[in-house]
Amino acid sequence: MNSMRHKLALVAMALGLFATACDRGSHPSQTGKLAPDFNVADGTSAVHLASYRGQVVLLNFWATWCEPCILELPSLLQFHHEHPEYPVLAVSIDEDPDAYRSFLQRRHVDLITVRDPQQTAASKFGTEQWPETYIIDREGRIRRRFIGAQDWSSPEILRFLKTL
Repeated sequence: MNSMRHKLALVAMALGLFATACDRGSHPSQTGKLAPDFNVADGTSAVHLASYRGQVVLLNFWATWCEPCILELPSLLQFHHEHPEYPVLAVSIDEDPDAYRSFLQRRHVDLITVRDPQQTAASKFGTEQWPETYIIDREGRIRRRFIGAQDWSSPEILRFLKTL
């Protein structure tokens, strides 16, 4: 009897993992679909995703108070400097404009970033975890999603980008 319950518990757990994993990770259900367009302006800068059509883009959703975002930032900035052919669009969900600007200055953030406290862009992508980065190809299609901090110098990531 105990053995049967154990087997049923394992099957239930496996089914639960399968069901929750369907739309997570690097290949979400959006893969291959057109990325939702957005236009976000914060009074200092603006990002209109459609204006980057024809380029492979890294669209990064982040926040200054997000520890994994802070851990990822040096790698993302290094990628930005070493691979200017791939625009990095960083959309922050920070609410406090002063804290956001101060963070950008202290950390010498020189990539394209815009503050979107209403999360209008993130909600179009279904983003709920920070950081979350989408790779969008030249035709505007989502090719990959990364959840959590990444090492943007990874040879695997660079190989993938070169295929687009």
